[in-house]
Amino acid sequence: MPRMPLPRLAAAVIATAALLPLSGCIYAQIPADVPAAEDTTAPAPDDSPTTAPGDGIPTTMSFDDGLSLPSTTYIQWGDGLLVDEGWEMASPDDGQGNWSYATVDGACTAHFWQGTIGADMQVAGDDSATSDAVIAAVLGGSPDDITPNATTGAFSYQVGGNTDVENRQVVGQDTGRTWIMAARAFSEVGVGLYVIVDCTTGDPAAVLAEIADTNSVVVTP
Repeated sequence: MPRMPLPRLAAAVIATAALLPLSGCIYAQIPADVPAAEDTTAPAPDDSPTTAPGDGIPTTMSFDDGLSLPSTTYIQWGDGLLVDEGWEMASPDDGQGNWSYATVDGACTAHFWQGTIGADMQVAGDDSATSDAVIAAVLGGSPDDITPNATTGAFSYQVGGNTDVENRQVVGQDTGRTWIMAARAFSEVGVGLYVIVDCTTGDPAAVLAEIADTNSVVVTP
C-alpha cells in the first residue's frame, strides 16, 4: 500500500480502458451512500501565487520529466474543489493523506490520496510503471494486471487548465456504480498521488476531466 502521507495544499484527457472490478482496501473507503458534508469549518484556500517551474523543476511533467526532479522536490495536490460550489467535503483529511469530496447532488465522490511510496513500488527510471504499481497496490493484484488495462491521461501542472502532468488511469464498475482511478508516481522522489472518482449516475470520466482541470499537481523544489 502507499505509505506516509504528505500535508495538503489548499489551492488549483481522459481515455477509456478495460473495465476492472473495484476491490481491495480502497473499496471500503468509498461509501455506497455518499455521506453529507460534515459541519466543520474548512481551512481557507491558500491565495499565494503557485510556484512557477524553476530551480531545476521542468516546465512540463511528462513521465520522462519526472526523472529529472531533484531529490528535495515536494509534490502535492492543489485543492481546487475546496472553493467549488458544486462539491462539498465528504471526509476531511484523516492525517494519512486521504480526503474526499462529494458532488452536491450526491451522484459522485472523489477520493484523493498523496504521500510517499515504498521502495517495492518504485521502478527505477520509469514513472509510468511506478504509477501502475501504485494503482495495483490500491486495487489489488500486480502491475502486470494493471499495465495492459491502463491508459495514459493527464492532470494539470502547478495551476489548473492544462494537461502537463502525465498520469495512468483505469476504469471499472461494480453494481450500481462506475469508477475511474488516475495516479501519478515519481520514482526518483518516492512520492505518489491519486484520485478515484466513483459515480452512481453520470460519467465518471467527465467528472475526472473536471477535477483534473481544477486540481493541479503542485511541484516545488
